[in-house]
Amino acid sequence: MIRGRWLLAALAVLALAWGPEWDRILDPFPGHMLRHMLLVAVVAPLLALGLPVLGRFAPPVTLAAALEFLVVWAFHLPALHVPAQLMPGAFALEQAAFLLAGIAVWSSALPPTHPLAGAGGLLLTSMHMTFLGALLIFAPEPLYPPEICGPDPVAGQQAGGILMLVIGTPIYLVGGLILTARTLREQPA
Repeated sequence: MIRGRWLLAALAVLALAWGPEWDRILDPFPGHMLRHMLLVAVVAPLLALGLPVLGRFAPPVTLAAALEFLVVWAFHLPALHVPAQLMPGAFALEQAAFLLAGIAVWSSALPPTHPLAGAGGLLLTSMHMTFLGALLIFAPEPLYPPEICGPDPVAGQQAGGILMLVIGTPIYLVGGLILTARTLREQPA
């Protein structure tokens, strides 16, 4: 019964991510970033909790975290990010890559067999997301063209970085800390 609730929550967040025209509501870059964060930091862990069988098919957490790192950073390079915002096919590929990478990380981190390894994967992910968010916020000039960031490219880019910091960073951090606490509880005194 609880697993079904996790799955329903995942579907609700997917509808929230892809339903509204976030690019028009928040400007292109922050709207796009909101979708990223909802997929990797909210939908993916909800799916991992609702479908624990995914853990059987997930790669080792170190490989999953490395894959997620590559996907996130590659799709934030202008050469991939610009087409993903302007071309529907590239957008679909990007969104699928984010969701699959997020599912791989969370499905490999959450099974109770190796919680400390899972904690390490989630904490490392939190750190690189924090770094990327800070890079977007503190870059002295836009990393992307105006049609990607909105009418004020620096402000749009900064808003996207802030969304990454306030959504992705704490969720991965809390997940890692919960798994660390689980490990500490299991250790003999």
